[in-house]
Amino acid sequence: MSYSILGPVAEGGRRVPLCLFRVPAGFPSPAADHIEAHISLDEVLNVRAPHVYLVSLMGESMQGAGIFEGDLAVVDRSIEPVHGHIVIALLNNEPVCKRLCLRGKDVVLLSENPKYPPRYVLEGDELSIWGVVTSSVRSHV
Repeated sequence: MSYSILGPVAEGGRRVPLCLFRVPAGFPSPAADHIEAHISLDEVLNVRAPHVYLVSLMGESMQGAGIFEGDLAVVDRSIEPVHGHIVIALLNNEPVCKRLCLRGKDVVLLSENPKYPPRYVLEGDELSIWGVVTSSVRSHV
């Protein structure tokens, strides 16, 4: 799965209503009667922080992690990547979104789709981790 960096988020995000109850899918609910607070998604996702950026993801290799073609990933450069994190990386000048697997001294970039084999980082490979994926956002239209 590869990605495209979208750039900084514009100032002045709009606050939207937050309803603190579960909505059954497919059944209408008068949500306006249950608004508890107003939230800003850019605050919830922390997208205004200077160490956070958004990327548009391409490919199907991370579907098992719930990340699909066209999703936006929220990426935090301030988080130290550890075993198990989903990361945005540059491997030999190729941008990838993969799960980081550390096996002793071995570094493996794992897909979350059985169609794609693990990618072992070998001696001579250049790997640069650009951040840890903290959230993803999907459009349903």
